[in-house]
Amino acid sequence: MNDLQEVAVPFFDLQGQLADLRPEFEAALDEIYRSATFIMGPQVERFEEAFADFCGASHCVSVGSGTAALKLTLQALEIGPGDEVIVPANTYIASALAVSLVGARPVPVDIDQYYHMDPALVEQAITPRTKALMPVHLYGQAMPMTGPLRLAASHGLKVVEDACQAHGAIIEGRRAGTIGDAGCFSFYPSKNLGALGDGGAVVTNDAGLAEAVRLRRDFGQRKKYEHLIKGENSRLDTIQAAFLLAKLKHLTAWNDRRRALAASYDRELAALGVRPPLRRAADAHVYHLYVIEFPNRDRARAFLQDEGIHTGVHYPVPFHRQPAYADLDLPAGSLPKAERSCLRVLSLPMFPEMTDSQLGRVVRAIRSYLNGEASAGYKVLSGATV
Repeated sequence: MNDLQEVAVPFFDLQGQLADLRPEFEAALDEIYRSATFIMGPQVERFEEAFADFCGASHCVSVGSGTAALKLTLQALEIGPGDEVIVPANTYIASALAVSLVGARPVPVDIDQYYHMDPALVEQAITPRTKALMPVHLYGQAMPMTGPLRLAASHGLKVVEDACQAHGAIIEGRRAGTIGDAGCFSFYPSKNLGALGDGGAVVTNDAGLAEAVRLRRDFGQRKKYEHLIKGENSRLDTIQAAFLLAKLKHLTAWNDRRRALAASYDRELAALGVRPPLRRAADAHVYHLYVIEFPNRDRARAFLQDEGIHTGVHYPVPFHRQPAYADLDLPAGSLPKAERSCLRVLSLPMFPEMTDSQLGRVVRAIRSYLNGEASAGYKVLSGATV
């Protein structure tokens, strides 16, 4: 075992983060114990108000997950069977599943060099059945919204932002999630703002849309036992809201640390000849994930794992090539940029508690991998990402 293996570098370190926040969590939990209001307690509304304020939105409706946020928003916009929603091919499958769960059809489009949906291809994909666009602010980088908004206005479409990975990212002077008709967030534990379980939220400046989502998350009732519509149970627990409220005050500092780590990665990897991820603007990226590419990704990942460096792949198969979406009838090669990126992308460790020493260990391991590949005569680097 070499020195890199002695102490593994985790992909993220929730234990470290939670240990630092334990006193705040214990105080929040004690308040809930004393009130015994575990569902829709006052902490839920307090968190909704705080998160809306953080995002710069008029309304926030907390829900059970990021997937639920997308699904309930689509339902509130009256999108359903026979309709189509355009989504990027390279995204977590939840983006597409939310469309499917309301009975509509997700239409994948290929990506650009930032891993966002290609605006030129979006326009080509619009049909008379298209009812909405779903830009995904993937990996923590906000996508410019001028193009999607222009297309939506000219075709009478809604814009639902999937901001599940982009808490705090800024594009064109506004927070991701506040530019379209609604923005949807996930509070999965490893997100930049994560709960201690599942959770999600919808932010919007449309009071009517917020109320429609609010009804749907709580059995369709505004008043107990008076059900105005057919809703469901997708509420954020009081405990999760309290923990998120405690963590929210740290989010800006955590995002700043992620950016500082990314800058170090950029500098060190560029010196090795590895192309860093492209960034649109300084505030646009909050680095939920730090993603690079290798032509021999699986070999690189296995090498790093052996060196004690934990990595991720986001995502190994685009959703249109998953068995669940065989009905889309899109053969291999239909969306070549997304399919190619799925073979090459590798997510490096990235979390705000990460030390400079840990980052240095990651870089040294990558240097060792590149040296070994070059000695063996393999191609290890590429000039373009997609």
